[in-house]
Amino acid sequence: LETKIPDEAVYLGYLVASIPVGFLFRYLSPPVKQGAALLLGLSVTVATCNIHALHSLVTVIGTWIIIKSSWRHAPALCLSWTFLYLLFFRLVDSFGLPKPSSFANAIQLILTLKLVSLANEVKSFHVEKKQEVSSFSKSPVIGGLSQEPSVYDILSYSYCYLGLMTGPFFRFQTYVDWLKQPSPLSLPGWTPCLQRLKLVPVYGALFLAVNSLFPLNYVRTDEFLDHNFFFRFFYMVAVFFVFRMRFYAAWCGAEAGFISAGLGCYPEKALSKPGGGPTVNYSPDPSAEKNYDFRTIQNIDCYNTDFCVKVRHGMRYWNMTVQWWLHHYIYPNAPFRAYTLRAGWTMFISAYWHGLHPGYYLSFLTIPLCIAAESSMEVAVRSRLGPGGQKAFDWVHWFLKMRAYDYMCMGFVLLKASDTIAYWTSIYFIMHVVALCCIIAGKVLKGGKREQKVEKPAQKTD
Repeated sequence: LETKIPDEAVYLGYLVASIPVGFLFRYLSPPVKQGAALLLGLSVTVATCNIHALHSLVTVIGTWIIIKSSWRHAPALCLSWTFLYLLFFRLVDSFGLPKPSSFANAIQLILTLKLVSLANEVKSFHVEKKQEVSSFSKSPVIGGLSQEPSVYDILSYSYCYLGLMTGPFFRFQTYVDWLKQPSPLSLPGWTPCLQRLKLVPVYGALFLAVNSLFPLNYVRTDEFLDHNFFFRFFYMVAVFFVFRMRFYAAWCGAEAGFISAGLGCYPEKALSKPGGGPTVNYSPDPSAEKNYDFRTIQNIDCYNTDFCVKVRHGMRYWNMTVQWWLHHYIYPNAPFRAYTLRAGWTMFISAYWHGLHPGYYLSFLTIPLCIAAESSMEVAVRSRLGPGGQKAFDWVHWFLKMRAYDYMCMGFVLLKASDTIAYWTSIYFIMHVVALCCIIAGKVLKGGKREQKVEKPAQKTD
């Protein structure tokens, strides 16, 4: 009988192997590096996805045709093409075709981000080139392409072995910068790599321990409902803790693979952003720079994810490269002007990108409600308090932020609408209730504040 290797073991093997392999890539010349990274990525794709690897190939070829046909409309067309293909990919069994593996799904997700970004980068390149021709001067754009990518370049970027199944997301320009690094061996490697890996065994051990004590499936049983409210409420805290430890371990491991290869390494003065890369001009000459960082490929800030105060800031430190992508390619094009509605639209797109499970939508679309609640209370309550009061407010705010994410995580892991609503019902939709109470209280208090302001001038005229 054929024994199936667990998915987690495959991901772990991929992440562990990518670290020593990355250091070997520093010895290769740009063309060899490009070819070897493509070959390795294709091998991983075919080995894990088999026939389902064709999905990613069709997506890449489709994007190349769009970019070649109309670079001007490529960003909107590529977003439509890749997102519609995601729909087909997820409903493929409805067409009588075999259901893709979880690995094919992971590759398709990362690929969607890359190809939408690529279309935007190619458009920017053509726009800047036109401006240069008309103004006879070099464009000051930072991190722009120097030429339009060929089909080989697009395939190499799409199937680069780094971050293929786990992320972080990186732009095509970041990939080109990696290929063209003047002297990769002089760039930092071991120290930042070990720094990123040092807590991974702790995260892994905590994940295994707490997961064994609080298995997710127990939530779906009738026995779970026999427990008291406090046990049921605490269970979501444990589930979200397990969820965080799993991703902390995976993303820190994935980042270590990038660091070993030197991808995303830029001088500190380039002021790089996760996902986006440098935001100011810098010298790529290693002799001119002493301090480097890997901010461009940082996908998680574990400390700030846990200890930042606000719901809106919690998103900023989680899956950071994807947040950059959403902020640059989705949020600005939202069909709304109000911040809460734009945030809602962005969360809806994020939920769709993750999958079609109703749990994703129930979770992601609770975020704008929580943001509205915290904004309401900040304006109505926090702004009136002194320094001591504000500190106490922030501690309460932090506690509620963590409970909001615990609550939303349940939808994310239970996936089904029935399971998510059954769990939320068992704790009386407490976080929805708290959020709505905060919004109403904020409006009432703000109304009272306005009345006081109106009364003050009237008192002076007496």
